[in-house]
Amino acid sequence: MKVIPSVCGHDCGGACPLSIYVEGGRIVKIEAHDVGFPAMRPCVRGLLYHYRVYAPDRLKYPMKRVGERGEGKFTRISWDEALDEVAEQITRIRDTYGPAAVLNLSHSGAEGRLHQAAAITRFLNMTGGQTKSWGGVSYPGGHFASLATYGRLDTGNDRADLLNSKMIILWGNNPAESIFGTETRWYLMQAKEKGIKIICIDPRFTESAATWASLWIPIRPGTDSAMAAAMAYVILEQGLQDQHFLDVYTVGFDKFRDYVTGAEDGIAKTPDWAEGITGVPAETIRTVAQEYATTKPATIIVGFAPGRSARGEQYHRATATLSAMTGNVGIPGGATACLDLTMRPQPVKELETKKEFSDGISGMYSDIPVGTNPVGEGLPPHEYAVKGIRHHTVAQVHYAKVWDAIISGKAGGYFSDIKMMYIMSGNGLIQFVDTNRAVEAFKKLEFVVIHDQFVTPTAKFADILLPATTWCERSDIRFPWMFGHYAIYANQAIEPMYECRNDLDIFTELAAKMGVSGYNDRTEDEWLRFIAAKHGITDYDAFKASGFYKLETPEPHVAFQNQIKDPDRYKFPTPSGKIEIFCQRIADFNRPDELPAIPKYVAGWEGPTDPKSSQYPLQLITTHSRKRTHSQFHNIPWYRHLEPHAVWINPVDAKPRNIKDKNQVKAFNDRGVISLPAKVTDRIIPGVVSIYQGAWYDPDSSGLDRGGCVNVLTRGEHSPGGAFCSNTALVQVEKI
Repeated sequence: MKVIPSVCGHDCGGACPLSIYVEGGRIVKIEAHDVGFPAMRPCVRGLLYHYRVYAPDRLKYPMKRVGERGEGKFTRISWDEALDEVAEQITRIRDTYGPAAVLNLSHSGAEGRLHQAAAITRFLNMTGGQTKSWGGVSYPGGHFASLATYGRLDTGNDRADLLNSKMIILWGNNPAESIFGTETRWYLMQAKEKGIKIICIDPRFTESAATWASLWIPIRPGTDSAMAAAMAYVILEQGLQDQHFLDVYTVGFDKFRDYVTGAEDGIAKTPDWAEGITGVPAETIRTVAQEYATTKPATIIVGFAPGRSARGEQYHRATATLSAMTGNVGIPGGATACLDLTMRPQPVKELETKKEFSDGISGMYSDIPVGTNPVGEGLPPHEYAVKGIRHHTVAQVHYAKVWDAIISGKAGGYFSDIKMMYIMSGNGLIQFVDTNRAVEAFKKLEFVVIHDQFVTPTAKFADILLPATTWCERSDIRFPWMFGHYAIYANQAIEPMYECRNDLDIFTELAAKMGVSGYNDRTEDEWLRFIAAKHGITDYDAFKASGFYKLETPEPHVAFQNQIKDPDRYKFPTPSGKIEIFCQRIADFNRPDELPAIPKYVAGWEGPTDPKSSQYPLQLITTHSRKRTHSQFHNIPWYRHLEPHAVWINPVDAKPRNIKDKNQVKAFNDRGVISLPAKVTDRIIPGVVSIYQGAWYDPDSSGLDRGGCVNVLTRGEHSPGGAFCSNTALVQVEKI
């Protein structure tokens, strides 16, 4: 039996080292790979990954659609037939409509420095160009806020630095289930054992709250910035702010103070004011604010969830302002409290951020150059572009608007009439908002190509469906998604199953069929040697054999520590050189009511004060499940049995609806209706329901989705800062 070092290769917030046991060419079990560090422990998704590799419904051969698009009826064809058809259709559509008619809707289903969505970006750029999306899905609200406030994305401290804190606030963050850095859970447990106070702010009593927190503060979705403003009011009222820090390191605090105290608009942002908005008792807000301001150092670990709302960027900017007010930025045990990503230092010489290496997907970067997209070059910026924060052009479409762009085209104000979609590493029909609108969009297209490992709900709409390898069937190098100073070599454990091929090989052959030279001039091993050397790993063979490389650091990384220690020499990478509580670049946007230049509470659509609440009285949040990585693993029965898919509803809301635990119910609004069991529980606040994202869409003849796909209910719109608003929707729930 061989024991092969590898890594879990999915977009789950971790990068966990694994040992894959192979006998007779077949995986027999997967265990944690002992790298001498107890924090590196995988979850059940990685440990049982071979259930997915050997799933009976694995896509085995190239397939061509024979039924109506969306029916999922295919016939087997050869690779030559499939790639000839794809090459012919790309050529036809570009010759007929132009390259902007081809939409690349690939995403982050595969993560690595080689095998990821950059492969398709490079291919489409080299064969004429493509329409690209902007905004991302995971953290675009935080992305916007981080660049506006701090001038860069990597604004988080190492997880080891949590042990230097005296108070930790998990705000909209559930690392017990969503991982959020492989090391996070271990350090939180150490922090708890050390006696560090941990508070959870969340509409649900999550596993994280149950495991680590001494206090759970339930809050209404979309109102987090109101609580932050009220905390700031308490800090100012009691004179607890670090005025020296604010004077030296920030700009615009006076304008924020005027907003909080009511000097700007006559409304003081008191805890009583916030209680009516957030549902959090005023006394609780006051107590937490006092403790946070007087317990130094303290850290706010921001989650992405509150930022996935109609005004999500305000939450991230507001928490960052709290951290600045208390002088917790750039010190051990503190936090920037804005985006909470750490990309430096890693075992890399320099984080590659040059345009030709960016795949433009969820902030990921590739080590194969993607080149320049002819579509959009020289065009004016999009109306939502902000100088120094976002650089997309009018040719790009936000992820929340792709379905409308396909349906409406130039007549609807978009740059192009999209006729073809190419997807790899993505299941957008159920992962992007407004699924029923997506179905309409897919049916309007002339041609759809998809690479996948299963016939997912999105894959059912393909004209050509190509079988892709899993990370067990190819080699790659992976760095942690966030935090940590290590790299992992994912050794290929088994030969590719059936007729599956990796995406890079597919595009290499497709490029040749289209007469494009130079797409790929290296073998997989040559690429990986190049990548390792580029990132400062000098002994490639030893790295490959051990599967793990750790960069030893004398102390945990603290973002902006140099700027705080020596502000004259080290400036923040913003136009002012300081933390921008007031951002002139946002002020220049000239949309103060929806995108103010200082962080404010701005009510979003479909909240409790929306007129629609009389018809749809429950706020919906779309949470992450420990049994899935987004939509991956849903089709594996063993994982589904871990926790049945259900809608969480409080007994206060369930009783008048005559809903009991495990009753079959329907959740609906004017966008669609889904059916699933009810989970009646006190672990969610009244007025709010929660449905895990990632369940597979399965409509009946009437349009009722029996699969419980929550994005049937979400709206195809984004926030002014680009946030993906999957946590902003009103619904009704009724017993069936």
